Amino acid sequence: MKKFIVIVYFYRKLEVMSNFKEKVQSIISQFNDDLKVELSSCLRKKEFKKGEKLLEIGQVCKESYHVETGILRKFYYNNEKEITSEFYFEQDVALSLESYTNQTASIESIEALTDTVVIATDFYHFQKLKSNYPELLELDILFSEHYRLRLEEKMMDLQVLNASQRYEKLLAKSPEIIQNIKLTHIATFLNISLETLSRIRAKI
Repeated sequence: MKKFIVIVYFYRKLEVMSNFKEKVQSIISQFNDDLKVELSSCLRKKEFKKGEKLLEIGQVCKESYHVETGILRKFYYNNEKEITSEFYFEQDVALSLESYTNQTASIESIEALTDTVVIATDFYHFQKLKSNYPELLELDILFSEHYRLRLEEKMMDLQVLNASQRYEKLLAKSPEIIQNIKLTHIATFLNISLETLSRIRAKI
């Protein structure tokens, strides 16, 4: 039963991602050539080495990052302890939501856990484009809804899945997860102790 729940959640995640990509492509396909050129002008491909920070605590999040390859981690500090709040894999969109939305100092940091390639979208450039091209609002709303659903999924996981199930779901996203993510990061993300995580791993 435990593995069945994890499989259902994993394939639901794949379905959501597939639908999201299809919706994005459908919206963009309706843009005229001028808008497509303008939109591409606010996108930049960036490469980060393992350990590099895309966003530091205290900085303003001025870009969102669509992960092409690699793994990112978002974390914050609580009582001087690092707490991992998110992992971002291929096709995920990484950002510090409050900092990005309000353009205020971030209380979170985003770092590359592996060599990573992202497509960065400039906040101010995109905002300016929206004022000139109202049709971009639909794309903006879609991304906002997608991020909201991601947050709701995480909250649901904490309520519905036990620690073992959450770990197996995370493991299913990337077969290289153990090699690329420190167990201490995984433990804080799952909101469990390192000892509990070790016991879970020993049973799998």
